[in-house]
Amino acid sequence: MSPDRAKDVTPPPLPAPLPVEVADSHTHLDMQAGTVEEALAKAASVGVTTVVQVGCDLAGSRWAAAVAREHAAVHATVALHPNEAPRIVHGDPDGWSRQGARTPLGDAGLDEALAEIDRLAALDQVKGVGETGLDHFRTGPDGKDAQERSFRAHIEIAKRHGKALVIHDREAHEDVLRILKEEGAPERTVFHCYSGDAAMAQVCAENGYFMSFAGNVTFKNAQPLRDALAVAPAELVLVETDAPFLTPAPYRGRPNAPYLIPVTLRAMAEVKGVTEEALAAAVSANTARAFGY
Repeated sequence: MSPDRAKDVTPPPLPAPLPVEVADSHTHLDMQAGTVEEALAKAASVGVTTVVQVGCDLAGSRWAAAVAREHAAVHATVALHPNEAPRIVHGDPDGWSRQGARTPLGDAGLDEALAEIDRLAALDQVKGVGETGLDHFRTGPDGKDAQERSFRAHIEIAKRHGKALVIHDREAHEDVLRILKEEGAPERTVFHCYSGDAAMAQVCAENGYFMSFAGNVTFKNAQPLRDALAVAPAELVLVETDAPFLTPAPYRGRPNAPYLIPVTLRAMAEVKGVTEEALAAAVSANTARAFGY
């Protein structure tokens, strides 16, 4: 990302509305500018009438559950992000996370946090457990055990409550697939911001895992993602923003938000060789099925 792009905080313009209402399967309204009501109204004006608000830590998960209780258009997921688990166990002296500098709480601290995620996962408005998984990009070897233990615990919580499992997989494809096989994946498993190649998409398809594509599928250097999308079965494809991150081209580097779903979906329809109406109808049905709403 160029410095100029990084400094551009101008919201991209509203895209043309979609012909079929769709859902943003993964967003972070708590990290976006403006109110929840403003974000939902702007999204609905272009046909994005449902959003899945994703929790990444205890505070964010509680917030997601509260917002989903207050807004019919919002469904929540709750979890400790893969990079959050090592911070709980080992501390975060540099304060990289939103909570600032933190002291180590050890395995007992992780158990306590997981117990709260378990409590939240039982709520009706919470439709998924995630984003959980593995991140070998940001968490080094010292945090690997905590991250993996947390991932396995989230899988168990999702299965026990009958909720979708939302996976964050960054440079950890083989280990994520291995652990899902060892633990037994929940009936509904979603690879958020799908980052694998076409071969991995075939593996996901064989196992019935949903693949959710974000704005980075539009990036020039993302041909492997487009190859994966091309072979992903239509009944397993979702679309997301991961807002405020991963704004689709040509607005890369500017703030992302649920109202930009049409930009990504139209690019995806081109890759799949289908009309935007057909893809919108498919992802709308798929998202409802994935999250059980």
